[in-house]
Amino acid sequence: MSQLQPGPGETLDAVAGTWRVFQLARGHRFSADDMLCAWAARRARPGALNLLDLGAGIGSVGLMALWHLPPQARLVMVEAQQVSHDLAVRSVAYNELGHRVEARLGDLRDPESVPERAAFELITCSPPYIPEGHGVASPVPQRAGARIELRGDVFDYMRTAQRALAPGGRVALVHAATDLRPPQAIQQAGLAVDWWCEVFFRSGRKASLALYVAGHADEIQGGSSPRPPVVLRDRNGRWTQMYIGLRRELGYAARG
Repeated sequence: MSQLQPGPGETLDAVAGTWRVFQLARGHRFSADDMLCAWAARRARPGALNLLDLGAGIGSVGLMALWHLPPQARLVMVEAQQVSHDLAVRSVAYNELGHRVEARLGDLRDPESVPERAAFELITCSPPYIPEGHGVASPVPQRAGARIELRGDVFDYMRTAQRALAPGGRVALVHAATDLRPPQAIQQAGLAVDWWCEVFFRSGRKASLALYVAGHADEIQGGSSPRPPVVLRDRNGRWTQMYIGLRRELGYAARG
């Protein structure tokens, strides 16, 4: 079977515009978390030409962010799980993006996996946010690694992001809304929050996620600025116009 067609237990799914990604039918699959991180990144630096996706998984966040950047923009994806990396490599080939995207197999905490120089105008991070020992790990290793902090936490992500971030650049991070660590990790890395917002999966319920956009601390003036929350569904479970517009903005199909 061709490597550019889904194999047994795989699907090939729309991710942005005409671009598609390979996913395991019963493995880790891209979600609203990924879409929201890419949306925050695009809002933070819409004209970025050098993009880095840390803990890239199957490549969904990076590709969604890249889709609406200028055609000369380039993306580097760093992922430690072989199975996710292999899927991302095939997705890059399927979408004929080899001239724009480099997929690296490696641990983001390893300096050899991420360039030492500050070269990236935009960095996306969608890390796992369940500490090891505090949640039930999936029996599927790929899914477990995407949820449980088996290869670093938000502090590791922010340290690596700070090292790779170009002057004037921005980091987009999605994390659990109830977790107090992201602002701490951002500050300890020498970064500062530019703006942030909460994400509600359904109106009337507690916030599920939080989005943070950060930059070098010496470049952020006036402290962090909260933005209006993002609400995905109304009280009746229907997609909000806000979420439909967000999906369309990223080139992802909206059901109306």
